[in-house]
This record gives sequence, C-alpha cells and structure tokens, in this order.
Amino acid sequence: MASLRRWVVGAAILAIAGCARVNPYYDANLAHHTPSGFKNNYPHRTPGSTDLWRWRFDQWRDNLPAEPNDPASLATVPADPSWIRQASDDVRLTWVGHSTLLVQLGRFNLLTDPQFSERASPVSFAGPRRFQLPGVALADLPHIDAVVISHSHYDHLDLPSVRALAMQPGGPPVFMVPLGIDLWFRDNVPGASDVRPLDWWGKTTVGDKTLTLLPVQHWAARTLSDRNQTLWGAWSVDSAAPKFRFLFGGDFGYSRDLADIGQREAPFDLAAIPVGAYAPRWFMTPQHVNPAEAVQAHRDVRARSSVAIHWGTFSLTDEPLDQPPKDLALAREAAGMPAEEFFVMKHGESRVWKDGKWMVRAPGS
Repeated sequence: MASLRRWVVGAAILAIAGCARVNPYYDANLAHHTPSGFKNNYPHRTPGSTDLWRWRFDQWRDNLPAEPNDPASLATVPADPSWIRQASDDVRLTWVGHSTLLVQLGRFNLLTDPQFSERASPVSFAGPRRFQLPGVALADLPHIDAVVISHSHYDHLDLPSVRALAMQPGGPPVFMVPLGIDLWFRDNVPGASDVRPLDWWGKTTVGDKTLTLLPVQHWAARTLSDRNQTLWGAWSVDSAAPKFRFLFGGDFGYSRDLADIGQREAPFDLAAIPVGAYAPRWFMTPQHVNPAEAVQAHRDVRARSSVAIHWGTFSLTDEPLDQPPKDLALAREAAGMPAEEFFVMKHGESRVWKDGKWMVRAPGS
C-alpha cells in the first residue's frame, strides 16, 4: 500500500501537464526565455510521461525506494543553538538537511533552500517524508539575513518554512529567487517584504555580499499546470568581509553550464553540490547528477572544497538514503581526490573555516 501511495502521489506531482501562460519576464533576445516560461541552455533528453509511468511502475514492482542499509548513519548529531546564534567573525557551515545549509559569513547569516517540514509535498498527509528531524530547528536559528532559493520544487521551496522566516523576530530576511518565484512569494508569503527576482547571471547585493544567479540544467513546477513557468538556478555568494566565495548548487543534471560557471565565476572556496536522488540513471540523468558527476562538477566550477547536499533526508528516488556517501567515496578515489576536498556532513553538524581548511566542531566545544 505504501509503495502504491508513493506511486500515485509521485505521479500526480511529477506528471506536469504544462498549460501555456504568459511569461511576464519574457525577453525574445534571451535563448533560455520562452513566451510561457524558461528552458535550459543545452539540448538534452527530457523524460516524458511514459518514462515517468515506467519508473513509477518499476518502483511499485520492485518495492523501491530501497531501505537504508545503515539507518544509524543518517542520525542527527546534537547541534549547539547557543554557539550558532553567537556572533562571530568566522566562516561557519551547518547542515540542516537535504539542500538546507546555514552559511555564516561573519555576522551575515545565509540560509539555502529552507526546508524544515515533515514532508516535501503540497499536502501534509502524503509525499516524501523526512527521515529525521532537521539538524537545527527553525526556532533555534539565528536571525537570517538572506535566503537563496534554487527553484520551485517542494523539497527546495517549502511554504511553511519561508512563511516562518518571513515572520522571524527582528524582521524578514531578503529572499533571492529566480524569475517568477517572486510572483509566488507575492501570492503566498505576504510577510516577505524584500523579494529579489534574478535572471541567469543577474546580480544583487546585500551589505558587502554580492549574489549571482547562475544557470544549471534542471526544471521547475509546483502544480500540474506550471512546468518551467519559473526559472531555476544555482547561486554564487561573494563576501568581502570575511573574504570568502561560496557556490550553492541547488539541484542540477550534469551539463556544460558547470564549466561556464567555472569560466565566469570561479574560483570558489566552497561549493555545495548535490550528490543524491540519482537512480535510476535512465530517468534521472538529465535532472540529477550522480556522485561521479558531482566530483566532475566540483572540478568544473573550480571549487577549493565541496560539501555534499541533496541526500539522506527525503527518499526521492530508488537508491537507499545512505548510498550517496558510499558512491561519492568511490568517485573521489577514482578521481584521486582526498576526502576533505569533497566532504560529507551529518545532519546538525557544524564546521568552521580556519586557515583554508574546514574544522569539524565537536558538540559542546
């Protein structure tokens, strides 16, 4: 019954019909713009509804997704809210889970794709369910200065989470979003008073931080009728003080966009690169990198170090939740890459950037 429910719910969410609407941001001079929305930069095979139903049938037949082999490895580590909220001049990184990172650039607190809900779904009673609680609770966060959203999918743009952040004590953060998601915020998050829509390669500043929306290969939808009517992308964050460059990959399939980012925006001190939700490859390749492709992406964008995201929190595809770190270790070994160059965190874990290296902070230290 659970497998059948996943199949039906997943099909309802992912089988996007795509009714034509007017793109208010349409620019005929930009190749990735269409009159009704947006498209990727580089040609690739796009799975259709037949592929979707084949995948969902295979999941039902084979009782997938597979259960974790080592569930204990996915447990959270105790976060230290008092330390997280304490003002510091350091660069600090905390993994909340999935694609949600708290990036603290001195006194500037940045949150990526905030997802704190029990499910990544338009409804509270069905859809992918969180395997563990968030590594840091929403109520334990410091005041968030800025939020970056990569795209509109429910595991990246969560309505209860952004509504709570818009109502945080001390005033709402600045929300940086791809084109079109600002209209969704206008209709759904009235407390968000500063929402900044950007096109690919567009820039905005918050204090001494410069944020740029970057092209990656993916897609967007929240309903059965809005496929690709909002844009998607990765984000670069250039901090003057402390001096640090961060790339938030969000969610993507492997494409030449990554080399383009490396040529135009690199180098980065840290890149957050997705490593999960990659099986089966015949269906997921255009939209999600596997760990070997993630290692290549790390090199393409010329990151000094990378952290693995988009794994271990929501069971979205066929591989066990704890498989991506194992496959990442094999990919690093094949590439001759040390573990600390592309590292994996536990939910709730924090690290501090010291002398060009990431130091794991032991709870209570």
